[in-house]
Amino acid sequence: AVPSPPGARVPAGARRQVTAGQLRERGNALFQAGDHAAALAAYTQALSLCDAEPERAVLHRNRAACYLKLEDYAKAEADASKAIEADGRDMKALFRRSQALQKLGRLDQAVSDLQRCVSLEPKNKAFQEALRALGSSMHEKMKTMSCTDSKVEQMFQILLDPEEKDVDKKQKAAQNLIVLAREEAGAEKIFQSDGVRLLTQLLDTAKADLMLAALRTLVGLCSGHRSRTMAILAELGAPRLSAVLGVEHEQVSLAACNLLHVMFDSLKEGLQKDFRGKEDAVVLDSSKDLKLLIKHLLELLALEGASAHGRDNTLNLLIKVVPRKSPKETNNSMSLWVIDQGLKKILEVGSTVCGTPGSLPVTENSRMSASVLLSKLYDDLKCDAERENFHHLCEDYVRSWFEGHELSGKLRAIQTVSCLLQGPSDAGNRVLELEGIMDSVLSLCASVCEAHQLVAVEALIHAADKAKRASFITANGVSLLKEIYKHSERDSIRIRALVGLCKLGSAGGTDFSMKQFAEGSTMKLAKQCRKWLCNETIDAGTRRWAVEGLAYLTFDADVKEEFVEDKAAMQAMFHLAKSEDRSVLYAVASTLVNCTNSYDHEEPDPQMLELAKYAKQHVPEQHPKDKPDFVKRRVRKLLTAGVVSALACMVKSENPALTNSCRELISRVFLALVEEAEDRGGVVAQGGGKALIPLSLEGTEVGQTKAAQALAKITITSNPEMAFPGERIYEVVRPLVSLLHLQRTGLENFEGLMALTNLAGISERLRQKILKEKAVPMIEGYMFEEHELIRLAATECMCNMAMSKEVQELFLAEGSDRLKLMVLYSGEEDEKLRRAASGTLAMLTALHPPICKRIPQVTVHWLEILQALLLSPSVELQHRGAVVVMNMMAAEREVAEQLIASEMLEILSVLAKDKDKP
Repeated sequence: AVPSPPGARVPAGARRQVTAGQLRERGNALFQAGDHAAALAAYTQALSLCDAEPERAVLHRNRAACYLKLEDYAKAEADASKAIEADGRDMKALFRRSQALQKLGRLDQAVSDLQRCVSLEPKNKAFQEALRALGSSMHEKMKTMSCTDSKVEQMFQILLDPEEKDVDKKQKAAQNLIVLAREEAGAEKIFQSDGVRLLTQLLDTAKADLMLAALRTLVGLCSGHRSRTMAILAELGAPRLSAVLGVEHEQVSLAACNLLHVMFDSLKEGLQKDFRGKEDAVVLDSSKDLKLLIKHLLELLALEGASAHGRDNTLNLLIKVVPRKSPKETNNSMSLWVIDQGLKKILEVGSTVCGTPGSLPVTENSRMSASVLLSKLYDDLKCDAERENFHHLCEDYVRSWFEGHELSGKLRAIQTVSCLLQGPSDAGNRVLELEGIMDSVLSLCASVCEAHQLVAVEALIHAADKAKRASFITANGVSLLKEIYKHSERDSIRIRALVGLCKLGSAGGTDFSMKQFAEGSTMKLAKQCRKWLCNETIDAGTRRWAVEGLAYLTFDADVKEEFVEDKAAMQAMFHLAKSEDRSVLYAVASTLVNCTNSYDHEEPDPQMLELAKYAKQHVPEQHPKDKPDFVKRRVRKLLTAGVVSALACMVKSENPALTNSCRELISRVFLALVEEAEDRGGVVAQGGGKALIPLSLEGTEVGQTKAAQALAKITITSNPEMAFPGERIYEVVRPLVSLLHLQRTGLENFEGLMALTNLAGISERLRQKILKEKAVPMIEGYMFEEHELIRLAATECMCNMAMSKEVQELFLAEGSDRLKLMVLYSGEEDEKLRRAASGTLAMLTALHPPICKRIPQVTVHWLEILQALLLSPSVELQHRGAVVVMNMMAAEREVAEQLIASEMLEILSVLAKDKDKP
């Protein structure tokens, strides 16, 4: 852990005596220093200690300023209103509320507040200018709205006219309507012009192009606007929306899914962009609407008439909108409601056996999507009672098929077990232990019917994942799987039996000494997997199982080595990764993690190893071909084969198969690919840099960190403006700042600082972005770090950040030791640290002359430190010292006199005559 800068913590005893006044002062200082979140926390704490109304009003006003800086305009408006309630003539609060209202789009209310400010202080130019600017923007808005009136009517006339045969004209009208709906003024105009009824008519035409135009226009109307969304939902009705989602036309179904997603977001998010005039007292409760929509979506899952794509889109939508986004949200009632109302409907999709009478239409991705949704719902549960209810519902469902039906029912029950084992495996293991299930699986493996055998073998494979089950299956199922593998005439069955053998064969993981099968067996299995993978006459769904097999067999380093030598097999796997069947993503990512050794492996403690040997306990062994040189060669071969473009394509996938754990695996592979500096340019050129940004912003914490570290490595050694062109460079800042958090490793901190140093040197806009992400306090913290490389990197980063006006001001803040630290570091023994610190001083004294006057005040050693810089054998240090002295001479007569009174003049005279150092 990094020690905090002095004065950063308040001792527990002292904290109790802190008064509201002191907290307010602290908040003011933090606000001045640019740490708005910390200032907000101080003001909020002060409010809890303060009862006097005038003081509370000031604190609310100050909090409004913080919220404006943090861009939380709804809260800024609320706090400013509280200050105005206490004092209606509080101009600062009125001005802040007008700024917040302006951002919230409530321009008429913003004007009213500004007019009040001007009437209270008529000569204030800032108020007059703000009122003038706001007046002109309102005028523009009114002009735009009146102009769009006739356009809207015209577009609907063209689209709804059955006599209109000009296709281009209709397409143009549809496109104009969609574009208009994206602008707030246009969206409101369409809404006010009876647009929802007309859009409903377009939907009811059942013509794909008109339906698409209507759905895409509705997206614009609903985006970020809760009251409008509720009105649209009331007009269209949830049954109509879910019916459109279930249509056969793939694009229409996807557009309906997108609309419903936007509606969910608007109903959840609330009133961010509502144009509701002064109806602040109206509270809209949208929870009933949310439940109504979800109820219809759950019914759609089990509806025989719904299309396979519609079913997939429904599952994807439920995955996005039902579970909590983060564990910090305490309310998981929506997941509980979905489990009670719809768990069995989700299992209907997961238990579907294709090709059997009465089965639901599904795609190759449907069961995987159902597994992901079940897993997300299970992970969203908070206590044992909730989990127990989930288990009971799953067990009841499996029993209902297993006990009351003939063979078809048993197949549905076993398919459900497979679906649960791929999703919430705890629930899968529970149902697997129900009486008769495992025996049925083993007996159906020997069935003569291919469809029955497929279901049973897949269930056996998924069951083999768990160590407890693996030993049971090794005892009971291996001979059966071998029989099927050797004697079945169908490749689809043999390949699955092979994967079952692969799973059981890899139970020892990367532990070289724990091999389940005889020497050479895994190599034979891997060879057969590669053969099937390359056989394009076999369908993609079956070839996917060959990748599943390799995902397990590549724990063995001999298998990894052979795989990267087989270029055709690698290409075939990458081709599958880019295909429509997304259920292969996890297997491809797992295989690549194994080949690049990018899984976590801790070095065992030598003492513990000796103890384990002494106690005759099992000691894991590393395969000789898993040593760094072998791994480096494998990475090079994967890069040559085109692994980066395959990974980039996998990241683009919008499918639920791209789970957070799958994203983490891809991040691990990317980090291994950029380990060597010379490979990074190639990774960026093939789209690796672009793919890493979403990976670093979403997924598991480990996955985000690995992706951020890969971005840092690229930013350190490449030109960031070429690696991340255009706006993309600004998206890289947040992941890099995340590497500075205290829970990250020293290496991650170091690489984050180095990368930010490069970015901070490019432009003021990038420095502003780094400031906005609150990186400066963390960078300062690392300047106190004991590790010399981290301390140096932080100082270099601060040197580049010092080009920003806000950062320069921080060096003059009262009670701050920032300037003192820079002066003292300029006198340290470490030459690189001296160079960074004295470079910062040279920059600060040139850009912000008041700092020159402060240098003699921060430490008595300032003169000897400057003289030591000028007398240094390093030309760079001499140059920096000379620049600082020159700036100090020019800035302040008193400082100049102190410099001339010392030996500085003699030193400068000697240096001025040195012809070797121009």
